[in-house]
Amino acid sequence: MSKQTKNVIKIALPLILGVVLVWYSLSKMPLSELLEYFKEANYFWIGLGVLLGILSHISRAYRWKFMINPMGYKLHIPNSFMAVMSAYLINYTIPRAGEISRASIVANYEGIPFEKGFGTIVAERIADLVMMLLIIVITLFLEFEYIYDFFADRFDPYKILVGIFGLIILSLVFIVFIKRSNSKLALKIKIFVTGLIEGVFSIFKMRQKWAFVFHTLFIWIMYVLMFYVTTFALNETSGIPFAAILIGFISGSFSIAATNGGVGSYPVAIFLAFSIFGIAEAAGMAFGWIMWTAQTLMVIVLGGLSLLFLPIYNKKREKKTS
Repeated sequence: MSKQTKNVIKIALPLILGVVLVWYSLSKMPLSELLEYFKEANYFWIGLGVLLGILSHISRAYRWKFMINPMGYKLHIPNSFMAVMSAYLINYTIPRAGEISRASIVANYEGIPFEKGFGTIVAERIADLVMMLLIIVITLFLEFEYIYDFFADRFDPYKILVGIFGLIILSLVFIVFIKRSNSKLALKIKIFVTGLIEGVFSIFKMRQKWAFVFHTLFIWIMYVLMFYVTTFALNETSGIPFAAILIGFISGSFSIAATNGGVGSYPVAIFLAFSIFGIAEAAGMAFGWIMWTAQTLMVIVLGGLSLLFLPIYNKKREKKTS
């Protein structure tokens, strides 16, 4: 398969999947019913969720300077924020293109070499991956009894334990195989894991490592709170169990990687997660659409304004420094 064909598939597949999932979600509830949920929603809580999302993006923009400044470059916060929001917007068109554009923006306006800027973005993603894994572990720890009971009611507990034990054995066999194998796949996995470990430990070698850790925690706390407060927008999701909040958040987060910006996949992921807790099908789907729409509109507005004001801001900044 040619490189061009692979690139076309990478772009087309998420778009096709998104369209299919939009059709699926609308087949589960009529558009008129979905619009009714939008009309009845409490927009105070939706607005508060958007505000918390903006705070997380500001913190992300500020956190970036802790990785850029030690390399001898100065990253202005307005440029950092506009680059972050522009990247989010561009990710809605071509998957992962946002990270490239973000590094390109600071290379153009701040004189930071592209490869160095992009390297810090990769390191950021590693920190975010660690946080995502941490939330999953915390969820399993806090809600283990509920999750176990849910599966035990539907499956034989003995089979569950055998399955868990089997997964552990398979994981150990896989790790041993990867360590000893010299295949291309094994080498790629080794490089990824090594990079992941190095990236995590490099954070603690920063001059302002604790500030970086604080902002990383703040970003993800804002993400969870953003999801949590938005649940109060609908009567059906107001006051749902904390387990539903965490599992819904995790499910929604993974869905964003499936399609461009989570279009189509996000509402379906929330609907499936909430259905575990007996939340009405229509309410779960409607909440997913409300949450996704609010955050997407925020990205479109702030990302669009960022692309518009980047040249204006930097032209004025150049005049002041000249």
